[in-house]
Amino acid sequence: MSGTGAGSLRVAAAQFAVGPDLEANLAACLHALDGAGEGGAGLVVLPEFCNHLSWYDDAAHCYRVSLDLDGPFLAAIAGRARQIGAYVVVNCTLRRGGGAASGSSLMFSPAGELLGVSDKQVLMGHENDFLRRAEAASPLLQAGGARVAMYACMDGVINETPRCLALRGAQVLCNSLNSFAFDEGSLHVPVRAAENRVFVVAANKVGPLVPEALVGAISESTGIPAPFLDGAGESQVVAPDGEVLARAQRRGEQVVFADISPARAENKRRPGGSDIFAARRPELYGAIAADPAGQAEGAGRGAAVVEAAAIQLQSAGVEAIAEARQRCAAAFDAGVQLAVLPELFCFEQARVDDAAEAARRTEQAVAALAAACGAQGFAVASLVQRQGAAFRHAALLIGGGGVLAAQPQLHRCARHPWAEPGEGVVLHNLPFGRVGMVVGEDSIYPETFRLLALAGAEIAAASLHVEEDWELRLGLVERAAENRLNLVAASRAESGGSLAAALVEDFTLMTPWKEREFDGLISQPEVQRAAGAGALRAQLRPAAAANKLLSHRTHLLRDRPWPLLDALTAARGETR
Repeated sequence: MSGTGAGSLRVAAAQFAVGPDLEANLAACLHALDGAGEGGAGLVVLPEFCNHLSWYDDAAHCYRVSLDLDGPFLAAIAGRARQIGAYVVVNCTLRRGGGAASGSSLMFSPAGELLGVSDKQVLMGHENDFLRRAEAASPLLQAGGARVAMYACMDGVINETPRCLALRGAQVLCNSLNSFAFDEGSLHVPVRAAENRVFVVAANKVGPLVPEALVGAISESTGIPAPFLDGAGESQVVAPDGEVLARAQRRGEQVVFADISPARAENKRRPGGSDIFAARRPELYGAIAADPAGQAEGAGRGAAVVEAAAIQLQSAGVEAIAEARQRCAAAFDAGVQLAVLPELFCFEQARVDDAAEAARRTEQAVAALAAACGAQGFAVASLVQRQGAAFRHAALLIGGGGVLAAQPQLHRCARHPWAEPGEGVVLHNLPFGRVGMVVGEDSIYPETFRLLALAGAEIAAASLHVEEDWELRLGLVERAAENRLNLVAASRAESGGSLAAALVEDFTLMTPWKEREFDGLISQPEVQRAAGAGALRAQLRPAAAANKLLSHRTHLLRDRPWPLLDALTAARGETR
């Protein structure tokens, strides 16, 4: 088998165009595999729907161009895997019983043996009209000394499928894509590596994703400019910290390579000491794995626009209380209605050694912020609360009359060993919308924001302390994108700064867009960032959170793969 030294694996992601000619498409697959073999790859990932364009006249057409597991197309792929001595992941539509077809990733061994099949769990747009959803979780496979799992395109635009694969022990995730969205390569692909501490090898297409003869008509009917109907390329390999190790261009056939050490994915610890898997709270995530048909959706009652601000301070310790009061009051006077302060803003650092003393300082901070809020403003700050004989780290929603709501930290954090965790998300109705709070390290768990979205939040206010680059660059932006939540997040300037993510009005594909022309970005919100002291102001759109329909029959919440999320709610040690 090709590869590198002991404990290391050379991986490759191949991008190329696929049309309506099955023989030509097979030739493109084999050509890419030859290039990967020449580069010494031990594991190669090909794009989604390698056998045919994902564009069909009807169900009979889809079935006709789909493949048989024992047919010549896949036999040729298996043969080329043997020839180059590599594990190969290929995605295609497969014929299933009763005339049905599935979108499926298959892995072949260097001996040409079929090791496993992974059916797509979340279908995109008109795929829902032609393909059946996965009925079983994807298999965990062994390849080149690594534990490997497969998923495809829309499976990775929301977090659940990759999350469950990582929880079951995957070290390398293989993602086959058929996407024209620019935010796949810049956001959805790399964030899955960082949030799960795994490697991701992602292969996308280039060239038209619809029949070339129909490009003009489809562009006119959908409002998507013709250049954006091509695959967006940017096939890539991403490390467990979110660093892109290799990335292809947006256009043109290409194979990119990276040498990885799969064992690196075993380290789930943060710089502050928390183990991101050990600290999960599966007992709290039941709503994510529950049937959406029985869940009410509460979003959609908010204002069209509200101005919010993330407040960063120059002072530290008790001196920061007076500065926070002044900066918040100035922001409210200027029209801001919601202000968010960094985690433990009135302490010397984002941790406390004496919880009892910290709780007393909290009273002083709350009084100062309440005075700043007056009649119109609301502030969110992470502080320390006494809970009987115990203490908790909580985000407090403060108005002119004092504390209106408290969101205890849900996940244990190594920086706050004294903090007793809370038992669920807390939402509060404010005049401009439903606000959920995120406190401290809860911000790195995709489950936190999913629970907020399911409860009907329109705005997430996060008071946190950034420890790693990916949190601001990818993580928080993705939480807004995959849940259609407005987000304002405040962290100390020295830890990376603050961020605001405002939803765009136009979102659902194949419907008229009124606010903007399609620019290649689908779900990514408008993002503002700030690193220095002051107020980062942003106009959020609470009412826009009601629209979570990404495309035809593809809803970000309702169409999550809820029947296949056992790993999400299983106790630690029961997922593999």
